[in-house]
Amino acid sequence: MNIVTAWFRRNFANPQVVLLAGLLIAGFGTLALAADVLAPLIASIVIAYLLDGLITMMERHRIPRGVAMVLVFSLFLAVLLGIFLVLLPLLLSQIAQLIQQLPAILARTQDLILGLPERYPEIFEDQQILDFLASLRNDLILIGQQILGASVAWLPALVNLVVYLVLMPMLVFFFLKDKERILAWVLSFLPPERPLAEQVWREVDAEIGGYVRGKIYEFLIVAVVTYIAFLVLDLQFSALLAITTGLSTLIPYIGVVLAAVPIAVIAYAQWGTGPEFLWVMGAYAVIQLIDGNILAPLLLSEVVNLHPTAVIVALLVFGSIWGFWGIFFAIPLASLVHAVLNAWPRAQPPA
Repeated sequence: MNIVTAWFRRNFANPQVVLLAGLLIAGFGTLALAADVLAPLIASIVIAYLLDGLITMMERHRIPRGVAMVLVFSLFLAVLLGIFLVLLPLLLSQIAQLIQQLPAILARTQDLILGLPERYPEIFEDQQILDFLASLRNDLILIGQQILGASVAWLPALVNLVVYLVLMPMLVFFFLKDKERILAWVLSFLPPERPLAEQVWREVDAEIGGYVRGKIYEFLIVAVVTYIAFLVLDLQFSALLAITTGLSTLIPYIGVVLAAVPIAVIAYAQWGTGPEFLWVMGAYAVIQLIDGNILAPLLLSEVVNLHPTAVIVALLVFGSIWGFWGIFFAIPLASLVHAVLNAWPRAQPPA
């Protein structure tokens, strides 16, 4: 207890440390306890933060902030309308087609799995394959029941969607328009002297802003290129698989493998193991190679300096807490932790 007490006195005797710790606890506590209720507000803050980067870029080219804000917000509305009027109906149509063809796809996949013992008897045994298929059927039945249960509760989700569509653009507009007033109001609750918190914010702002914007650009480029490639190769569900491939860029290391599985299954169900299947998988491999070796380093060069182990731990921890959004923001949150550790005062070694 003496050791613990001494550690607390050494680290929390500084009021700047107490302020920083209080802000972190308040922020993570709010997310943990009220994330569902505040989801539209949090999403609007993130979108406004990203759009403000474009406004700042336009201001550097001597465009007045008012004009830049109107242009950027109009672009945001156009993208939002395009998503809900063009992209969303296309995705829903392809999802409906996929559900209709799912039995045939599963049957062909089952035939492929059952043929593995004949092709590779030294690796696979008949009983292993049968046990695997039985487990897979049980998992599919469970997933089907969950989907059916979720479809019954479609009305609350529809209401939430309408709320998002109405509230989010309004919130984003006011966050952009009254940015200085809102920031001044929030900072008025903090002590005027806050160098430690400002140091952490500057480092986080430089890393997270560049990372999130770079990831969005990477997602859009990979999704569009993949859609064009799959459309040229006449692969079914091209838009759905392109979005899946784009989302794979948001999950470091394992996203590439996760996105390859549905692409391989659908390509095999459509053509078997013919040349078309090889062309599709080859195109996917080339896109991922270009993304991993050229596009991602170009967009994210020197933005985030984290060890791969830290990235994997962040994916496991934040993904288990907040699901998909935890995985998406795992690296920014890890950057926040890294910035806090860098700024945290350390005890001076004895002379």
